[in-house]
Amino acid sequence: MIDEILRKKIFIPRPLYTEKIKPFIDKEIIKVITGQRRVGKSYILFQLIKDIQETDHSANIIYINKELQPHQHITDDAIFYQYVKELLQPNVKNYLFVDEIQEIKDFEKTLRSLLAENCCDIFCSGSNANMLSGELATFLAGRYIEFKIHSLGYEEFMRFLSLENSVQTLNKYLTIGGMPYIHIIGTEEFAVFEYLRNVYSTILLKDVVARENIRNVTFLENLVDFLADNVGNLFSASNIAKYLKSQHSSVSTQTVLNYLKPLSNAYFVHKVQRYDISGLKIFEVGEKYYFEDLGLRNCIRGFNIRKDIHKVMENAVYLHLIQLGYKVYVGQQASTEIDFVAEKDGQSVYIQVCYMLHDESTIQREFGNLLKIEDNYPKYVVTMDEYSAGSYNGILQLHLKDFLMKRSF
Repeated sequence: MIDEILRKKIFIPRPLYTEKIKPFIDKEIIKVITGQRRVGKSYILFQLIKDIQETDHSANIIYINKELQPHQHITDDAIFYQYVKELLQPNVKNYLFVDEIQEIKDFEKTLRSLLAENCCDIFCSGSNANMLSGELATFLAGRYIEFKIHSLGYEEFMRFLSLENSVQTLNKYLTIGGMPYIHIIGTEEFAVFEYLRNVYSTILLKDVVARENIRNVTFLENLVDFLADNVGNLFSASNIAKYLKSQHSSVSTQTVLNYLKPLSNAYFVHKVQRYDISGLKIFEVGEKYYFEDLGLRNCIRGFNIRKDIHKVMENAVYLHLIQLGYKVYVGQQASTEIDFVAEKDGQSVYIQVCYMLHDESTIQREFGNLLKIEDNYPKYVVTMDEYSAGSYNGILQLHLKDFLMKRSF
């Protein structure tokens, strides 16, 4: 089956992810690939399978995809275990690939047994964070490694669509986002947004409502609409209360918070906490939310460039940072807010996002906030100004299209 599937697929390499996974092939640890539905996890698995087959022509590949009819009968761990055992072959290396593994009840029991028996190298993907915080963490602590997959970054977007780095290309990316399937359907906005609306419905109904037993679906949809309109705004009890009042809703603030968690679990939105730069601590309240894909955000709320450009720019910067493996916070220093504090390997980078530095007061605010930080880590102001390259008192200013091309800071 897998050979037939691979013959029909068009592969565009995503080395940002596959090169991180390859060193763990043939290592006695479960490789778990996570991310929102339709961001390309299956294709990462396919690429790994191709690489293994090219290296070892005798490799036995066992592939299970719960979205395919031949695998619908694999509903629980007992059936899962028996299915895999029957397909194992002697005197060759066996590899197990399972797509959307969370659809198999108690799957972690089978994985634990297969790992203990050392009978195959295990790769699996999943679209819900509970898989890690619950099922896997309980049964396989220390015996798996997670690789997070995201929608296309700006550089990948250009490569998938054979586009050059330009303001026009950037505007297209900010509008339609980076779901990999755009390589097939093209960049015409009507077709892309029709596709994205279907993806949104699938995520909401299958990965949020059904899995998390959400009852008030109408309110959930309204909450997503609120998040889309408030990208980059601090999310607090007070603005939740104002939102509920505007909706004439009797839903409690706690219920709102309970509904936010499943959206994060499905990797649909990302919660970003505030970080006290001076005190080096994380605030427990007042977080921000960003969407996994810009196009999904825009198909929900629409994209009015005058009203939404700063929100979408912030979301794009956030996505770029997490795609590069940074842990991202909203910075707070006394009464001053820094849009992003990004940390990786013990190093930090500070970033302010501003649509245009159109007057002196804006320049003083954006650069001045960064100048107040008394350390020597890199600091950037990211804008859409035509002439953005330069520095101000050691702080670099970059056009968004150039910032999104950087692979390190």
